[in-house]
Amino acid sequence: MPLCALLLDFNSYFASVEQQLRPDLRGKPLGILPVVAETTCCIAASREAKQFGVKTGTSVADARRLCPNIVFVEARPAVYIEMHHRLMAIVDSVIAVSEVLSIDEVACDLTGSWRQEEVIRARCLAVKARLREQAGECLTCSIGIGPNRFLAKTASNMQKPDGLTVIHQADLPDILYHLQLGDLNGIGRAMLERLNRHGIYTVAALFQASREQLRRVWGGVEGERFYDRLRGVATPQSAPSRRASIGHSHVLPPHLRHLAGAGSVLSKLTQKAALRLRAEGYLAGRLSLCVAWRRDDAWEVAATFSPLSDTLSLLRILNGLWAERPSHGEPVKVGMTLSDLHPAEQETLPLFAYGAGHPGLDTAFDQIRRKYGNDALYFGGAYQAAHEASMRIAFSHIPDLVLESDGREHG
Repeated sequence: MPLCALLLDFNSYFASVEQQLRPDLRGKPLGILPVVAETTCCIAASREAKQFGVKTGTSVADARRLCPNIVFVEARPAVYIEMHHRLMAIVDSVIAVSEVLSIDEVACDLTGSWRQEEVIRARCLAVKARLREQAGECLTCSIGIGPNRFLAKTASNMQKPDGLTVIHQADLPDILYHLQLGDLNGIGRAMLERLNRHGIYTVAALFQASREQLRRVWGGVEGERFYDRLRGVATPQSAPSRRASIGHSHVLPPHLRHLAGAGSVLSKLTQKAALRLRAEGYLAGRLSLCVAWRRDDAWEVAATFSPLSDTLSLLRILNGLWAERPSHGEPVKVGMTLSDLHPAEQETLPLFAYGAGHPGLDTAFDQIRRKYGNDALYFGGAYQAAHEASMRIAFSHIPDLVLESDGREHG
């Protein structure tokens, strides 16, 4: 089978952006934190820090133990997003980008002469050179090329940093035998346990398993698709589905780790989610909250209601749910999710629906917040958190700088 797919993955993206923009940080081990606090963990690490075992999820204390000279930097999401768009334009000027998979990863489908190894290798080297010239020496990428996206992704992980790896179907399966099962995209902890329960512990054993065996392991047709992907078959990409939810979460800084502070952050998160809800043209029929406590199990609660999108109604529902919270404990993280989403143009609201809306108020709020940032105007419940819960970058979701910026993330 020909080379049909290319995956480009920027190396240690958040940390590399910081090192590019701040020369004093180059060559130093960096840990990127969501908030400067001893009780948080790294959301990213530089390649220098990774050599000491620091990775995403490593606590500040453990990072210091592993790497005493580590430098901690507070994340600047808006800066990373702006750089992302700049880098995408550079890549797209050399190789057409087919899909942006996350803030640091893109897929390119190959056609025509670009499926020839010598041609696409030359294009990849041109991408790397242009990135170096136009973005900077710290922003390197690893590129994988293969018969399908799965193998291209696998190839991109084989040589880091700044790698370029090609997997031909003729190379299979031997080229993958040195990998661990968990190195393959789509095999997380739960799937690894499933495979082990079926007697599959190595990539070689995975290849030897039949299509029917993998169907049983995965519990359906996805197992058959994985069987094909592993062999270089270009399986259809999943069609984009309708958005299922909109939500935000935030690790509380020490000065807000009390009930009033947690409630204020939840108010701010709900107001941000309501703005996104309207901007994307949805109504929500469910609001759920989750609070993680320092020493107790998480507390979760939810409410369902007639579909709506106005901020004031959502805040009233939030306040009703928050009144049910435990009266003790130290909250360390809060989150809220709007779900049961319906396209607004397809929804006919009941004549006397709860929260029928305040369209004039919402329109005015949205216009001001889009122009001046989310901190420019907000309902009073978010006052204590006015300078908290700033924009965050989640996997596969690149925030809209206009909708989600607080106007202060460039610091």
